Amino acid sequence: MSVHVLPLTAQSITAQSITGSSPDRAAGPARMATTADAQASVPLRLTRRGRLVLVGAPLMIVAAALLAFIGFFTAPAMASGDSPEQTRTIQVGVSAGDSLWSLATEFAPDRDPRTVVADIVELNNLADATVPAGSQIYIPVSR
Repeated sequence: MSVHVLPLTAQSITAQSITGSSPDRAAGPARMATTADAQASVPLRLTRRGRLVLVGAPLMIVAAALLAFIGFFTAPAMASGDSPEQTRTIQVGVSAGDSLWSLATEFAPDRDPRTVVADIVELNNLADATVPAGSQIYIPVSR
């Protein structure tokens, strides 16, 4: 809750005009004009919330525009016309006793089995190198 206090001259003039205890009863309209002039000369004061809105809101808008501008120039670019490299794969059913290492050496004997196992895990979104029997997985055959 905020309390607004008028300057002493405007407060006394207002109090006199409200109670009717004016020394000059004949000068009623002139007294009203003096009250309006006194209230018009009261300086404008910004509250803490007003300063926050007046300064903070434009700063936030400028910061958002600056971030959007920076993001526009730092966004990753797409390749122009080249299509991404595609990996040829085959789909294989895993039987009991198969491991990713044995499948890698069987279907890609010319490549390092460690990289083939890593490719199999990445292609099939596997959490680890264990695959239950009966699963269908994709294996890269050549690059």
